[in-house]
Amino acid sequence: MHVYVGTYTSNGGEGIYLYSLDTGTGALRLLKIMAGVVNPSFLAIEPGGRYLYSVNEVDAYYGRPEGALSAFAIEPGTGELRFLNQQPSQGASPCHLSLDHTGRYLFVANYGGGSVAAFPLQSDGSLASAASHIRHQGSGPNRERQEGPHAHCILPDPFNRHVLAVDLGLDRVLSYAFDPERGALRPAAAAGAETKPGSGPRHMAFHPNGKWAYVVHELESRVSRFLYNGMTGALAELESLPSLPPQAAVEGENYGAGIQVDPKGRFLYVSNRGHDSIAHFRIDPENGSLGFAGCASTKGRFPRHFSLDPGGRFLLAANQRSDSLTVFRVDDATGNLEDTDQAVSVPAPVCVLVHAPLQR
Repeated sequence: MHVYVGTYTSNGGEGIYLYSLDTGTGALRLLKIMAGVVNPSFLAIEPGGRYLYSVNEVDAYYGRPEGALSAFAIEPGTGELRFLNQQPSQGASPCHLSLDHTGRYLFVANYGGGSVAAFPLQSDGSLASAASHIRHQGSGPNRERQEGPHAHCILPDPFNRHVLAVDLGLDRVLSYAFDPERGALRPAAAAGAETKPGSGPRHMAFHPNGKWAYVVHELESRVSRFLYNGMTGALAELESLPSLPPQAAVEGENYGAGIQVDPKGRFLYVSNRGHDSIAHFRIDPENGSLGFAGCASTKGRFPRHFSLDPGGRFLLAANQRSDSLTVFRVDDATGNLEDTDQAVSVPAPVCVLVHAPLQR
């Protein structure tokens, strides 16, 4: 397996790091650094595995009051990256990326700009200019963190009919109808969902069956389960649970961060920054309800993001404030995370992706 790690170059990272992952032991080996990429804090790989995209998370780029997006070709066999082009992100501090299921469009959430946008991809994987751009409006009750809109996550639904945007500043998940012919986004007939005021929803993950969606809240350290209507884009909240164990001891604040459902749809994982752990939930196969199964220390500080490999056998956690990447083996029967004693040092890791390499 190949592992790509996005870093904050403003905090010591050099760009995008490429590692190999030994699927027997979980050992990581550094292969290459794509240096000179400014703050590639979130990464996405197109469905065919041929291209990788990164945000450039800054407030101003080349004199413009916005961030940027960078496109790379993935070299078969080696996994090395070849720069293709860049486009302005249409808002400040882009922080999240995803691709539609055809691999023809890239979506971005601009945290500072409080906006989302869709970009067509050229036949060579390079980025065309934005086909659609929507700025959110409003604020939330937390005056320090919710003074305006802060789009933090954007995902196509499993049916490629709608695109869901999670806005931390508005306490909302907004639903947009998606036109795959023109790349247009427009407000869906259903308005998405309101979340608890002040909870600060951050990231979202769909269950493989497309019926259930899960949202992690940054400002309240909670996970919410939603019933999703793929025809209308509507979300109905069904339950909300803490992402921390009972009586968890945390010095200072804890912030929910990453969220992912395992490939078989049996387990949900959430990262806690402050408690410095990955919470593990069992998913009821009948109704998608969650059962808290425990927390595993990430053996580092501030796990901003984590990723399961495509087979769900390993989980890699990016510890942003301890400059480390740790590897866990996933128990196939229970979903428990087992320490492999494998870790590497990497400056200011923010995003990690595990990818099966294309062969030459």
